[in-house]
Amino acid sequence: MASCHSRISNFEFPLADIEDAVKNGNLLSMEIEFSLQCNFRCPYCYVPHNSYPENEITREEICDVILQAKDLGARKIIILGGEPTLYPDILDMIRFIRKQDLEAEIFTNGTKITEDFAKQLYDNNVRVVLKMNSFDENIQDTLAGKKGAFTLIQQALHNLKKAGYPSEEKFLAISTIICRYNINELETMWQWLRDQKIVPYFEIITPQENAEYNKWLYVNSKELYDIFTKISEIDRTKYGQVWDPQPPLIGNRCLRHQFSCLVTSTGNILPCVGVGIPIGNIRKQQLKNIIKDSEVLCDLKNHLNTIKGPCRTCEKAEYCYGCRGAAYQLTGDYLASDPLCWKNIDRQDKIVHLPVAVDEIIPQKSPMKVIDTLISVSERCADVSVMIQKDMLFVGEDGIVDDAVYLEMMAQSIAALNGFKRLGILESAPEGFLLGAKNFEIFKKSRVGDKLIISVCKYARYGNFGVIKGTISRNNDVLARGEIKVWHNSRPLIASEA
Repeated sequence: MASCHSRISNFEFPLADIEDAVKNGNLLSMEIEFSLQCNFRCPYCYVPHNSYPENEITREEICDVILQAKDLGARKIIILGGEPTLYPDILDMIRFIRKQDLEAEIFTNGTKITEDFAKQLYDNNVRVVLKMNSFDENIQDTLAGKKGAFTLIQQALHNLKKAGYPSEEKFLAISTIICRYNINELETMWQWLRDQKIVPYFEIITPQENAEYNKWLYVNSKELYDIFTKISEIDRTKYGQVWDPQPPLIGNRCLRHQFSCLVTSTGNILPCVGVGIPIGNIRKQQLKNIIKDSEVLCDLKNHLNTIKGPCRTCEKAEYCYGCRGAAYQLTGDYLASDPLCWKNIDRQDKIVHLPVAVDEIIPQKSPMKVIDTLISVSERCADVSVMIQKDMLFVGEDGIVDDAVYLEMMAQSIAALNGFKRLGILESAPEGFLLGAKNFEIFKKSRVGDKLIISVCKYARYGNFGVIKGTISRNNDVLARGEIKVWHNSRPLIASEA
């Protein structure tokens, strides 16, 4: 009988391997989009419909980043989409992956899985994850956004079985989203899949892109808890599988940010499909440098000390940080507690959402405070706003803002980014100092009544010293831009401060 902290469903890696990957800055897997082309229109998909960029990565770029991932220790390449089987060179790319002694795993809607295609997947020992959301034809077609999807998926499953899936060596799973239309049949589906020796991969919908326009899909947190708990009991009593229910996967854990990343079809590197923050691009940087230098990935790997709110003190915090994608999409903060977790039903007021007033996250107080609101955060970057008031310290009698305040706005904005990361973790905002400016240009004046947007990004750092590029704009019209050098007391958080 499996432990609740053991490897479940063979989707992830042993915890010891994950911890080793974190320690050494390595990968165990890499997800990649060959293309966003798709023939389904799933109402929950994270890819906007008809959003197919023209500058997708080439076959050569795909091969190169796969080799880079291998050099970083990756054992498995996970092919996402769009629909991967529509990619013209899909079988050649699978053979390339296998030639590198890497596992190949493909998430597919079954579109091109003919008998011959299924046999080639089998012969290349490809791990197949087939998307299927219902046993009901009308529901399945609705959730695929395509008439005839049910028949197509069932034929693909038939062809995969005929080829020899599943078996001890040939991995087959069914990917299912948990939604209002199928929640009443999930227990039956789970048992059918277990009886067929097919791995069930049931996942909470991440509230982003198409799903946000189709909220009829959503189920509430209490309903999620109930279905997780019911299936957990089925697995324990009928199949000898013991696990603790936790979002976002039934019978599994999501710790992917500890050992994986996503390469999008345009070369951007994201922590995952839900945390849609580009941390670099393979066309500009080597993968190892992107991963090594990313503050977002570092924060996620250090989740025991960086996650905020009620998830931080949860008894399951060591092996669970909820769904980071849901947290980011719903709050704007990839380190926020997961609002969809049933443990947080009565603790929503403890979860901070962006935008947020800067009063508690920067050390400056009125009248020296010259920014109002932190709007958004990303990889080393932040957008901040301020409404110019006539009683502000740097406003003249004529209502014009002194040019010198632009430097301080940028300095306080980067302080807001640093302070927000520690909100609710440290008792006071971290201290910092503006040390100098370079290449600073002022194009226009601002005055009382103007709403300014300050956009700042750390493009170089040396210990606690950072070089910041920033712009100040009004209605998309740039008023000032340049570089500043700052020092912040931004020592890493340690467990004793948690």
